[in-house]
This record gives sequence, C-alpha cells and structure tokens, in this order.
Amino acid sequence: MEDEEIIDLYWNRQERAILETDKKYGKYCNTISFNILQNKEESKECVNDTYLKTWNSIPPQRPNVLKVYLGKIARNLAINQYERKKAKKRDYTLEIALEELNECISSNNNVEEQLKYNDLIKMLNAFLAKLSQNKRKIFLERYWYLYSIKEISSNNKISESNTKAILMRIRNQLKDYLKEGGLYE
Repeated sequence: MEDEEIIDLYWNRQERAILETDKKYGKYCNTISFNILQNKEESKECVNDTYLKTWNSIPPQRPNVLKVYLGKIARNLAINQYERKKAKKRDYTLEIALEELNECISSNNNVEEQLKYNDLIKMLNAFLAKLSQNKRKIFLERYWYLYSIKEISSNNKISESNTKAILMRIRNQLKDYLKEGGLYE
C-alpha cells in the first residue's frame, strides 16, 4: 500500500491504518527504537506508542513523508523512554554517540539542548547535503539510528577501523563547518 493511501486511512479514521503502517514500517520503527533502548519488549511498546501518537496526530497533520514522520516519532519516544530508563540503570549506547557529537557541537550547552536550535539544525542539514551519499548514510546510521560501529561496518561492508576513521573525519569536517558558521568556538 502506498503512503498516501495509508495517510488517507488515518485521515478517514479507519483502524486499518495502523495495520498497514505496521506491515510497511513496523520493522523500521522497531529498529530505531531498539537501537536506542536495547530491549525488545520496550522497543515493541515504543512502536505501539508510535502508532498511537500517529493516530492522534493525523489529522490534523498530514505528513509529506510518512516514513520520516514515523521515524521521528519512534525516535523521540524511544529517547524519552531511554531517559526514564537511564535513571534506573546505565546503558551507554546513546550516551557514547552523543558524546562523539559533543566534540563537534558543544560549547556551554549539552548536545540535546543545542540540537533544539533552528540555526544548528539548518546548518546540520546543509552540511549533510554536502556529504557523499555513502558518508551521509554512515553518519546517519551512527547519530540518527544509533547503530553500533560493528553494525555500520557490516551494513557498509567496510572494516570497523575504517568506519571509525570515516566518522572521525566527518565530525572534524562538521566542527570546521560549524566554526565557519559561527556556532562553534
């Protein structure tokens, strides 16, 4: 089923929308959630919450790209759940990825606070647009989908050391780019 048809199902308040969403994007949303939460049950719960939030937001919203819309909801819900989980026990997957980005973005604020600023987001998007498709994919796998170095290496058929080197070069380029734009000192 095409995305427009799925969105129409939501718009017309037909419960089949959730079934069709799960068929087409369930694995995608689960991957995003699992990479953050590292727990199958919590990831499944997060995906169900994603469907509920989607149901409650369409209408009035009508997403341009359903996959991105669902991914953003799943990611935000998983990060919120991760924060609650972090209060109980430590899981460093998300913290390591954000710490790596902190090297390029940080000033007096932490990464989460800085990512809220529209200027930074615009600059990040412009920076990513300048990267080759392969480098952009590696960057997003690490810092959006929160894949491990091992997973990124496997996905891209390169060694782990090459993956680390590529990510380090991209972070350095990003740091320079943000310095030129006045967002990093």
